[in-house]
Amino acid sequence: MIKVGIVGGTGYTGVELLRLLAQHPRAEIVAITSRGDAGTAVSQMFPSLRNRLDLNFEDPASANLQNCDLVFFATPNGVAMKQAPALLDAGVRVIDLAADFRIKNIAEWEHWYGMAHASPEWVAQAVYGLPEYDRSGIRDARLVANPGCYPTAVQLGFMPLVEAGLVELDHLIADAKSGVSGAGRKAEIGALFSEASDNFKAYAVSGHRHLPEIRQGLSKMAAHPVGLTFVPHLTPLIRGIHATLYAHTKDGADFQQIFEERYRNEPFVDILPPGSHPDTRSVRAANVCRIALHRPQGGTVLVILSVIDNLVKGAAGQAVQNMNIMFGLPETEGLWQLPVLP
Repeated sequence: MIKVGIVGGTGYTGVELLRLLAQHPRAEIVAITSRGDAGTAVSQMFPSLRNRLDLNFEDPASANLQNCDLVFFATPNGVAMKQAPALLDAGVRVIDLAADFRIKNIAEWEHWYGMAHASPEWVAQAVYGLPEYDRSGIRDARLVANPGCYPTAVQLGFMPLVEAGLVELDHLIADAKSGVSGAGRKAEIGALFSEASDNFKAYAVSGHRHLPEIRQGLSKMAAHPVGLTFVPHLTPLIRGIHATLYAHTKDGADFQQIFEERYRNEPFVDILPPGSHPDTRSVRAANVCRIALHRPQGGTVLVILSVIDNLVKGAAGQAVQNMNIMFGLPETEGLWQLPVLP
């Protein structure tokens, strides 16, 4: 069994991680921390876990995380970069679900996240945890930077095209929509029911924190800098991301075949038949990305529709997928949950 610890398990990503790990046949959660809720039973805060998880939240200062094989950080940005190095030095492997180790350019990270980076030496060693792109790197990693939710949907949608050099790299557009759970489990006016319900709006149009992460990933895939316009939107959903991606094609390749071939052996990427329109509920609570392709009016612009559950393939599910790879388990272990309908 893999002895697992979780730092910061009281948010939406944390409880999703608990849900998945509680069902995982090869993982044992031995510690979960929360400064504010130390001593509280996990099942008291999250009744959905009653009779499945008999643990109390512990103070991070006293939790025995160094005896874990793997520790997940489901914490706000800026926490893992301070606490993870001690665990890594003790031989514990780490998966960070926040953004502390995703962006290789430290100055750029500091610009977007508004704080000094506490452990830049570990940024250089971290492996970006998009399994469909760098499975071999994840397998040997001591520290995995789990991708963000928007970056997962956007990169999986663009990846076959930029790898093959089939689109103009200077004019990529990502128009993405997210449910309110993407903002986290905190009291915030914009996430109130009366504010978010029956409403739809764009935000951070001048620049979103996930923009440099997406640009970095796509540029690496293309082996060339990319030009990307990324506009996120908030939708009146709890879960789900729908990314509508636009790319100017260079030739008349069979793009459907290219996507099907690229993802043929990927258990968590589903290429739909031509002309399909994936919806967010088709992936709700499941670790899967569904993609469909369109060429409106047979023109040169290719439209890619990419949907994920932001808390699963966009966060906790992808983290468990990375854990499976790191410990030599079947990649699908504990992740075959079907989407929830209605």
